[in-house]
Amino acid sequence: MDKANRKVWHVVYTRARSEKKVYAQLRIQDIDCFLPIQKKLRQWKDRKKWVEMPLISGYCFVFIDHKEFEKVLQTPQVVRYVSFEGKPAVIPTRQIDFLKQLTAQSEFPVEVSRQTFNPGKKVEIISGPMVGLQGELLSYRGKDRFILRIEQINTVFSVEVQSDKLTLLPEENQ
Repeated sequence: MDKANRKVWHVVYTRARSEKKVYAQLRIQDIDCFLPIQKKLRQWKDRKKWVEMPLISGYCFVFIDHKEFEKVLQTPQVVRYVSFEGKPAVIPTRQIDFLKQLTAQSEFPVEVSRQTFNPGKKVEIISGPMVGLQGELLSYRGKDRFILRIEQINTVFSVEVQSDKLTLLPEENQ
């Protein structure tokens, strides 16, 4: 397959609170896309309700080739592609797979941050719903945090994981 027809993951900015609309419009156009969703308990004055919220506000991921590039930009509520060094950011498939696995589980609450963290030791989750995932270990406020960095969108995903569910990876993987 030549480079122009090869599909890669990109990220688009959406208008405020339009992530679900963009995702629905892209699906109608048969564009392969992914919107990481997390269920959160919301409190109103008179009630509490579980709602599905985008994990990363303002972003939607698209798996497209060169021919679909403009089609995505013409979708209502899409603002532009997220760029990295002046070019549309390409997100590695393994990071999208991680996000899919992270949002498919509900055992551990996920936090999203744009704060920068110092790199920690490389670890792998050895039990639970995220078994096999590799990332960094960061001790934060006295608790072990499992971290995935997506440099292209300057975002860190952090999950509190008990230390008995982690194993330190050998130095050569670091």
